[in-house]
Amino acid sequence: MSPSAHSFSPATILDTSPARPSTSTVASSWIEPMIVKTPAELDALVREVLMASGADERNAEIVAEHLVLANLSGVDTHGVWHLKGYVDAIADGLIIPTAWPEVLSARANSARVTGHWTFGQTAALFAMRQCLDMAEARDMACVGLVQAHHIGRLGHYVEMAAARGMIGMVWAGGYGEEAPAAVPYGGSRSFLHTNPIAMGFPGGAGSALSFDFATSALSGVKIDNARNRGQNLPAGAIVDRNGQPSTDPADFFDGGGHLPFGGHKGYAIMLAAEFLGRIFTGADAFVDPARGGPILRHQGTAFFAFKADLFQPFGDYAERADEMGQRTRAIPPAPGYEKVQMPGDPEAATRTERQREGIPIAADTWRSIVAAAQAVGVHL
Repeated sequence: MSPSAHSFSPATILDTSPARPSTSTVASSWIEPMIVKTPAELDALVREVLMASGADERNAEIVAEHLVLANLSGVDTHGVWHLKGYVDAIADGLIIPTAWPEVLSARANSARVTGHWTFGQTAALFAMRQCLDMAEARDMACVGLVQAHHIGRLGHYVEMAAARGMIGMVWAGGYGEEAPAAVPYGGSRSFLHTNPIAMGFPGGAGSALSFDFATSALSGVKIDNARNRGQNLPAGAIVDRNGQPSTDPADFFDGGGHLPFGGHKGYAIMLAAEFLGRIFTGADAFVDPARGGPILRHQGTAFFAFKADLFQPFGDYAERADEMGQRTRAIPPAPGYEKVQMPGDPEAATRTERQREGIPIAADTWRSIVAAAQAVGVHL
């Protein structure tokens, strides 16, 4: 594909005042102006860069759609920020950009899928579709995914389940086998990793409840962004190389580590993700030293789907699910809060807003996109 196959309009600048106080939990004295792109512009840009990097059209389409949807949903840590990393991974042979996943083995309502080291989004989408199709026929299903690169925003996959009237769960682990970055509760050095999880529940019209999060107090992307922007971290997120609490993101990259969210409770969930994601799927048996990189070589992901009408007609379930959301949102907000929301509400609201006003891209993220494009001959 020609580097000039797509033309992009000049970026719109979103004015942000350095004097405006930040509402983030990460302190900052200066916020750079942001670049604003429409979803269509961003999608076309990502596709062109990926295809110029060696991806085939179907892989580029899936990854671009996933990254842009993450930004559209306000989950910027799992959006186009990753483009340069993917381009670099292709150049280093860690991703096979034309590979396609396949089912390695299957039983009545379970399967193991290999991604053949393609993009993680392609592999995870394939695995979740397999899981949902089996659950549609047999009430519930589980699929284990191995040999895949970074799978992106886990919330996307459980939203797929909710859209089909099913409960979806995703548990991922294995990242700490060669690149430990999370300290176990009561420990002094890293042993595990961020081990994300996601769950989604349908309602009468799509998703009634959905969430995904790292089982560490902060994701690695947020720590990296804080370092790049000269920001401090909230207390309780990391320790330094000596196991001492720190708010300086530089300490994390100098041998420090994540802390689990919620102390011993988050630690238990972090371990559960390790058991389900890596151990349960048997991911260690599929390690390829030439692929994935140290964080992703041992990655395993378990996808679960359950039909929501297992114990009652779906209409009865959906009525109660929607009622639960209505009752929850009707609770008076605490001081400092505008309203009570259900998990998934902020993403839905942000999607509506950004469809209308465009997707803001942080200046440092835009610089990384430009660098990725230039590296493969795409001129923005």
